[in-house]
Amino acid sequence: MSDLSQIVKAYDVRGTVPDQWDERAAEALGAAFTQLLNSTEEPGDAVVVGYDMRATSPGLAAAFAAGVRAEGRSVIEIGLASTDLLYYASGSLDLPGAMFTASHNPAQYNGIKMCRSGARPIGQESGLAEIRERAQALLDSGDARPAGAPTRPAERRDLLPDYAGYLRKLVDLSGIRPLKVVVDAGNGMGGFTVPTVLGDAALSPLPLEIVPLYFELDGSFPNHEANPLDPANLVDLQRAVVEHGADIGLAFDGDADRCFVVDERGEPVSPSAITALVAARELAKHPGSTVIHGLITSSAVPEIIREHGGQPVVARVGHSFIKAEMARTNAVFGGEHSAHYYFRDFWFADTGMLAAMHTLAALGEQSLPLSVFAGEYERYVASGEINSTVADQAAAVAEVRAAYPDAVADEMDGLTLRFLDGAWFNLRASNTEPLLRLNVEAPTRDRMVSLRDDVLDRVRR
Repeated sequence: MSDLSQIVKAYDVRGTVPDQWDERAAEALGAAFTQLLNSTEEPGDAVVVGYDMRATSPGLAAAFAAGVRAEGRSVIEIGLASTDLLYYASGSLDLPGAMFTASHNPAQYNGIKMCRSGARPIGQESGLAEIRERAQALLDSGDARPAGAPTRPAERRDLLPDYAGYLRKLVDLSGIRPLKVVVDAGNGMGGFTVPTVLGDAALSPLPLEIVPLYFELDGSFPNHEANPLDPANLVDLQRAVVEHGADIGLAFDGDADRCFVVDERGEPVSPSAITALVAARELAKHPGSTVIHGLITSSAVPEIIREHGGQPVVARVGHSFIKAEMARTNAVFGGEHSAHYYFRDFWFADTGMLAAMHTLAALGEQSLPLSVFAGEYERYVASGEINSTVADQAAAVAEVRAAYPDAVADEMDGLTLRFLDGAWFNLRASNTEPLLRLNVEAPTRDRMVSLRDDVLDRVRR
């Protein structure tokens, strides 16, 4: 029997199939999700369900839908989808939704990202804990579908063309200079959405020459993991950009809600630089607006937000926390170090595709190469995220804190220590994996390397 406490994380469901969860657990979660919606009088009488290319996704999604229907709501099945396509469906139809994906995790994993109508997030404190408790009770009782056979219908809709058209209205790429763009979909859902959004599969052609890498949908990830946060998974894209003489490279994760950028030299452009770049574009359209940035984005991000007349607000790491802060402040945009980008015009939800389109527009509206243009938004030297498996995480963090008594401490999300010379680091436990994550930034590379190595030495003793 599934122990849902092992798979219901801070802001989604994620675990291995079938040993940690299976279709029976998915059905109980669908019923519990609908019970929560009904108890809080969530508007509408349907739930939108989509899934990624993993082999287990269609079966889990169908079981979840059966639980939804048994509890009195109909289901709109959008089939194969990126996570941001599911958010588009939830937002445009004003219905709650569930996306079956384990994002960048290996093939044996699967998960669910759930939202209320209008793509509003559901995390531990906004309903996910209650869903877990309700679903576990159904599983423990041996009755995952208490209302009997499904009584409400299911309807199939293809929303990909509408999603693509909506994004193209938000960012007009038709007038930019011609660009050659290498896109690495990592055998994930970018291979499904990119041909329609950026290609000419359904809409009018754009001045983009798309060079595809690994567009074949394959949840076994035969070429590399669909996790661009790991530099090893960018190697093929970096090589292809140089070989093809491309202007830019884009890498999407498995469910295509995150996008990483590589310049014409094959060098990664930090997500912090992309956050600052997109923030400047959004502030040009909406002067004086609030922009949310994750706790461990570069110090350059709030600096650039202020320089463009915006109001920077820091938030905890994680999409449910960022989205909640976006809604609270009516922020126009938000960005994280993990390459999640959130837009008010997209129901405060994250979409890697829209961030990619803003980057293409910014590049194509001027003549400089991306390495020069993006350099304007890179002011400090960052380590990138470094993971360590640590038996006693609390003890490791405490030892690190004691080693730097003169630093200014912030415990908003893990431990952040800031130094007088502008250097800082954040050490926090992962919300989804048994790891300590370290991010370091400093004004110079020597200072960053010295601080990084000293902290890692203490963490890994």
